[in-house]
Amino acid sequence: MSKNEEPQPKGSRTAERRLVPLSVWLCSDTAPREADVKDCPRSTDAVCRRHRQAVGRELARHLIGACTRSGGIVADVFTTSETVLIAAAEMGRLGIGCVPRLPVAQHLVGRLREELTADQRAAVRMRPHGPHALREALLGLEGRVELLIAALPPYPESGRPVDSAGISCPACRAEQPTLGGTQLGRFLEDARHVLARGGHLAVITTARYERGRLVDLAPGIIRHAARAGLTYLQHVIALRVPVEGDALVVQPGPSELAQLRRAQSAELPPVVSVHADNVCLFTRSAGGVR
Repeated sequence: MSKNEEPQPKGSRTAERRLVPLSVWLCSDTAPREADVKDCPRSTDAVCRRHRQAVGRELARHLIGACTRSGGIVADVFTTSETVLIAAAEMGRLGIGCVPRLPVAQHLVGRLREELTADQRAAVRMRPHGPHALREALLGLEGRVELLIAALPPYPESGRPVDSAGISCPACRAEQPTLGGTQLGRFLEDARHVLARGGHLAVITTARYERGRLVDLAPGIIRHAARAGLTYLQHVIALRVPVEGDALVVQPGPSELAQLRRAQSAELPPVVSVHADNVCLFTRSAGGVR
């Protein structure tokens, strides 16, 4: 992971500015996905599309391949689907999922049985702890975890409430708010405690709109991580849609198709998501907390 920095003349004003290393990863999940029609299925116990895509399988494979070695330990901190655990097992790593809610754990057990062999399932563990109890979840593995993946929930403590009436998705029913400032600081300190020397933390966020303005969690996360003794390495933009040549192949769903208008219309065009996620990569600092 190279830092895209150019040497500057000593004493110049630009020498004090450090460019943020930036990469774009193509992470299109091309495998068929069931129940993609609705954002939250209400007739089955399947995990909904939003939670299944919290960490796409290709993004998980990118992170595991870049940040771990064969036999290494990968922990999914906000486990809402099986994608990270399956990718870890298929790539010869030990996968640990932090699953504090029993309905989610029961769903994951069924999915793992469908997707993995018995030998691969032996390399998967689930711990009944949430992100607030990371040290307890990884007790006995302190200083050995090579990769922590944390896909933060999209809404803050005061954000959109989840009405669980009639919702069958177990992750939706158990959805937790994004960590507040104090909780985030403690989580990052715990992350540094459990990471191996040179291990990585990948924090995945998706920008959102609140009251007409764009909210990006990345700057605050980077500040808290520095206080916790984690070194910021790289910012990754993960594109989930397929790419053909130099074009993104965006396939709108029913809700986007309903927004289509005549080409001559003066109204705003429809918005179609390409699932571009922000991934902040950190590593455990060699020294103490700065």
